[in-house]
Amino acid sequence: MDATRFAASAPGRLVTTAGGSWSFVPGPLPPQLVVDAGSALLLSEADRLLGELSGLGRALPNPHLLIRPFLRREAVLSSRIEGTQASLADLLQYEAGQLPLLRDDRPSTTDAREVHNYVEALEYGLERLHRLPVSLRLIRELHERLLHGVRGGSLRPGEFRTIQNYIAPPGAGVEDATYVPPPPEEMLTALDLFEKFIHEPLTVPPLVWLALVHYQFEAIHPFIDGNGRIGRLLIALLLVERGWLSRPLLYLSAYFERYRTEYYDHLLAVSTDGHWGAWVSFFVRGIAAQAADAIRRSDRLLDLRDRYREQLSQARASALLLRMVDDLFGRPVLTIGLTARELGVTFPAAQAIVDRLVDEGILHEVTGQRRNRLFVAREVLDLLDQPLEEVDQTAEA
Repeated sequence: MDATRFAASAPGRLVTTAGGSWSFVPGPLPPQLVVDAGSALLLSEADRLLGELSGLGRALPNPHLLIRPFLRREAVLSSRIEGTQASLADLLQYEAGQLPLLRDDRPSTTDAREVHNYVEALEYGLERLHRLPVSLRLIRELHERLLHGVRGGSLRPGEFRTIQNYIAPPGAGVEDATYVPPPPEEMLTALDLFEKFIHEPLTVPPLVWLALVHYQFEAIHPFIDGNGRIGRLLIALLLVERGWLSRPLLYLSAYFERYRTEYYDHLLAVSTDGHWGAWVSFFVRGIAAQAADAIRRSDRLLDLRDRYREQLSQARASALLLRMVDDLFGRPVLTIGLTARELGVTFPAAQAIVDRLVDEGILHEVTGQRRNRLFVAREVLDLLDQPLEEVDQTAEA
């Protein structure tokens, strides 16, 4: 790592690693920050949109109608930032017990498993919040679930690193690293201060606080692998834990992926030059953008649900069939066997329900097989998986 890149305004200090290379130890939070008029307006808009999304979450007829699909969308996008190629359809097929079939450039099952581990880690974290606050203990537990049984599973899942890591271009060594986080002994002290800051009373606006926390975790980089995914996962958990969001409906990975270069550049610029203002503005802008996207996406999904229910009600559908419509939004890729288990009915009864939804044009069979058939609710999947602009263009065509 080039120590000359770190200015006097860097919010930390340079120390040498056991191997003699330079590394950066971030200083304790919070830094000195000045919120100018432009930043104040940005914060106000992000708070407004977050409040609107929170109200939408409280008003949901069935909370899992949107929580389950949004959480899986986040798992795919956060994992994609780290190089995983699995799509949302791949993940849903994996969860349905099928190998990915919907694309020609099929990823390995390992990719889908990695994304599924993210789902399990986030679901575990949301449930664990009822008994344990966000803490170093919870972070280790999340990491253990994230890396269990997949690539990186041999890299001490659930344990903070005891060796030096670094961020560098492929094939580059520590001497050419873009960033080298604290050595293990300095890392433990930084983590202790990080946890104390999380539990202290707020001294800055909530979304500014969240931006500081995300930077600090990424700067400490406490695991050998999986730091980025855990860092993004923590954003969702903290929003819910602090009561700033009623349901886990907002995730930043889509924004970070879209502006991936800027994301990493802003994080590094905080470390090298103390450019907190630019990072906080970038982060808060992401909160506003993704809250607006979640609100629009939620409205479209709820409108689609109402349309399906109206369509089936006119055809005198059973209560079980209407329940199946709700289940489609959380599981838009399914098999008859999975449907039987989810609804608690026999295989023939599940087949009749699925066939009815196919006849209504809500489900589509995609394998062309007589056995092990796979069905997709394409409209639901498109609303979850595609940018809303593309969905609009498709609807207008």
